[in-house]
Amino acid sequence: MYPLTRNRRLRNNDAIRHLVRETILTPSDFLVPLFIVEGKGIREEITSMPDYYRMSLDNLEKEVKELWNLGLCAVLLFVKVPDNLKDNKGAEALNADGLMQRAIKTVKNVCPDMLVMTDVALDPYSSYGHDGIVADGQILNDETAQVLAEMSVSHAQAGANFVAPSDMMDGRILHIREALEDEGFIDTGIMSYSAKYASAFYGPFREALDSAPVAIKNVPMDKKTYQMDAANRFEAIRETQMDIDEGADIVMVKPGLCYLDIVREIKNEVDVPVAVYQVSGEYAMLKSAAEKGWLNHDSVMMEQLIAIKRAGANIIASYFAKDAVKLMG
Repeated sequence: MYPLTRNRRLRNNDAIRHLVRETILTPSDFLVPLFIVEGKGIREEITSMPDYYRMSLDNLEKEVKELWNLGLCAVLLFVKVPDNLKDNKGAEALNADGLMQRAIKTVKNVCPDMLVMTDVALDPYSSYGHDGIVADGQILNDETAQVLAEMSVSHAQAGANFVAPSDMMDGRILHIREALEDEGFIDTGIMSYSAKYASAFYGPFREALDSAPVAIKNVPMDKKTYQMDAANRFEAIRETQMDIDEGADIVMVKPGLCYLDIVREIKNEVDVPVAVYQVSGEYAMLKSAAEKGWLNHDSVMMEQLIAIKRAGANIIASYFAKDAVKLMG
């Protein structure tokens, strides 16, 4: 009771604020997304994601070494697939010598202890830009799940520690878990995008991978038939619990800031680690505002990351990871 209790005593100076701080960010909190392209000597900035790059395998080697030296010990790989290798069934995704498979091996060769997670979805490989096989204007669920399972085995064979299905097809976690078990990959983990919303925040990412849905007759131009409705809350818990029951080791909420209520709901309900993806639109907005002098880049960046962890995230996939860790000193 005031005046015996004065809460400001614990805010009086920097030392006491640090001593009683409830939420602490460390390099171990971060999962670093990396965009890989074919070629050599390529490190091209993504127009809508300033200071973030697509890189060829030789530059991937350099990037991984730098990340490891900064204390960042986990990466999430995405590939930009040439148009001539795209089709409606993701055949290139199963190529044992494909770009993703070579990227996994590159990371493991240069840094064996780096944790490698891989994107498992058909949109980078799809001529339609969708996460599933398209037929008669529909996204086929079960046929897609089978391909995703084969894709996951291919990634495991190349050396991935975790596969990260980002497609939101029903039952795909069970398909993947059973396929991995059948092939003897009992230690390969699954980080499921369990509550992935049909968000408007993904635009810069789709530019980075050239994976946006294309305008073709009778094919939906959005992903709302499989990604979640932004208005829904309890559905996220149901989706997440189903993924855990099917064998997911880690569950993810995507996007981040606008969905921190969902993060807390899920954290309160489950006993597995919860990941959050701070997506490209969130990154681009801060970069743009900071460039115009409207926001202090570093202060807002750290505040956002702390908010994500405070909401319950065990893992934060963020394009800010390197910048944040450098600030931590």
